Amino acid sequence: MESLRWLIDIFNANIPVGNSSLLVREVVGNIFGLASAVGGMRRKVWAWPVGIVGNLLLLTVFVGSVFDTGHAANLLGQAGRQIMFIAVSVYGYRRWKQASGDGTGTAVSPRWATGRERWTLGVIMIVGTIALTPLFRILGSYEPVWADAWTFVGSLLATWGMAKGWVEFWLLWVIVDVVGVPLLFSAGYYASAFMYLFYGGFTLAGFFIWWRARNREQALVETAMPDPITRTSA
Repeated sequence: MESLRWLIDIFNANIPVGNSSLLVREVVGNIFGLASAVGGMRRKVWAWPVGIVGNLLLLTVFVGSVFDTGHAANLLGQAGRQIMFIAVSVYGYRRWKQASGDGTGTAVSPRWATGRERWTLGVIMIVGTIALTPLFRILGSYEPVWADAWTFVGSLLATWGMAKGWVEFWLLWVIVDVVGVPLLFSAGYYASAFMYLFYGGFTLAGFFIWWRARNREQALVETAMPDPITRTSA
């Protein structure tokens, strides 16, 4: 029983910050999330399981009234997207693992999404937000509920884009953070809010890193396999 009580105390530990406090597991969960983002930037397979650990921790944070975290505000979109992250991360891990065959651990070659794929992303983003807003409101999510729905749908699309290797997935995270950071601040989830504020700059850096990687790898392919017409004319 003492061991169980010790684990519960750690699970519910807080860090005093002024007149408020931060849940230790909210901070730790976001650190795992950041580590996963670093792995994603470097295109490492381990980014997915590391992210899953963070998702499990944050899932218990955002349903505050259920786990008695001291937060009365339930962000169902934030909580739901942790479950979604885990499901998509399993897919992403398997996809990157299968694609990694050179022994370096780099598992995906970045590419731009096609025009049709971009239109599909835009439609799903808007329609999904509109469709989920009334559902989240009925379930008791924190206002403005549309912002919670927006972060949920955008996070789903960004994680899916990462698994696919689309360079644009980094920009999807930016538009998620633009809405999600103010929502987290207003709901009192300060650790997550500051972390996602930092993510905003981080994801922009990731976008340019993947963009350069895409151009570099395309150049290598074109050098190794030049156009047949060019070879003939030469």
